[in-house]
Amino acid sequence: MAEVKLVVIVSAFVVLVSALPSFATFLGPTQRKVSPLLLEEQVIWLAGGGQGGVSSYRIPLLSRTPRGHLVAVCEARKYNAGDAGEKFLAIRRSEDKGMTWQPLGYVLDDGTYFDGIGLGSILVDEETATMFIFYSHCPHFEKCTFSTTYVVNSTDDGKTWGQPVNITGMIGMHGREFETGPGFGIQKKHAPYQGRLVTCGHSHPKHGRMVSCAYSDDHGRTWAAGQALLSIPFTGKHEVGDFVPGETELVELPDGSIVINARNQYHYHCRCRIVFRSFDGGETFPLQHLYFDETLVDSAVAAGLYYHDGVMFFSNPANDKSREDMTLRWSYDNGTTWAGSYQVWPNAAAYSTLMMLHTDTEDSKYIYLLYEKGQKNAYSTISLAKISIYGEL
Repeated sequence: MAEVKLVVIVSAFVVLVSALPSFATFLGPTQRKVSPLLLEEQVIWLAGGGQGGVSSYRIPLLSRTPRGHLVAVCEARKYNAGDAGEKFLAIRRSEDKGMTWQPLGYVLDDGTYFDGIGLGSILVDEETATMFIFYSHCPHFEKCTFSTTYVVNSTDDGKTWGQPVNITGMIGMHGREFETGPGFGIQKKHAPYQGRLVTCGHSHPKHGRMVSCAYSDDHGRTWAAGQALLSIPFTGKHEVGDFVPGETELVELPDGSIVINARNQYHYHCRCRIVFRSFDGGETFPLQHLYFDETLVDSAVAAGLYYHDGVMFFSNPANDKSREDMTLRWSYDNGTTWAGSYQVWPNAAAYSTLMMLHTDTEDSKYIYLLYEKGQKNAYSTISLAKISIYGEL
């Protein structure tokens, strides 16, 4: 079984990460200027027992299917809003570009197991038309002692799903919690390792906090783990100011490198995002390419990241102290600088994810934002916003 490879972070770390990255040398094609406009918004899941008898819906995932449709996935928390507790893995599909959504369905049910399903990420292999959902079991070590990582797949555009496969041994975790995302994984479109499936995640402090990526070069039949970026301190109790990278989202740049944007759990250096980069398909993260993006103010939350046609998009509650003010930002130089921002929702908001459809030129004018939203409680709904990228109706 593969063992997780660890990278040691030395005392020179603060010096190494101070400078901005040299992403600007890998610009995409010249683009029209982004000028976002919210076109429409609808509630996909409503908390409070009115939809499927479920107490709370959290951790939104959104993906484009192999046939060009949309699928949304989340944790349906049966009895309370807590991170632990019994859950369904809920799903809804849209075959008309998000205009209407099929009724609520469930991929998995963890029964009465207290600390069961923990999302997770969704990934599409476009070469085999297969969709994957990653989740962990016993992610919080509440009333359980051994964590496992699973993947479940669909070969019919997300209509039905197979049996879960335990990949814990393949990625060398052996009881250590590894929770991908939340968000989506990628299939690399460029060398090196073109066609590789990659999803990244983080671990629980019980066995040491770290971030690493899982990858497959055989279309998801087997999985391996890349090098781990460790927290400081690695084990023990963490305090405000410690270096603890958390929930991740990733995109591939045109030069084949991968950018990972991570939650800065204990606000090391700033109340902002941690950004790092891999040049070998998620296997290693050179420290000289790790930095803190102070423009991306953040209270410690899962954020959205998307790259298309020379533009990088980022979504999060743009507030350094509280979960409110859902904002979309965009960059023309791969995140080196951010050209502008657009407020989608001024009130309570939390986790978010971004997605686009690429079935035709018209689809490339829109970006979809699935996010946790409410007036005072960010977990009142999971809502979908369709945004015109260039301000066209």
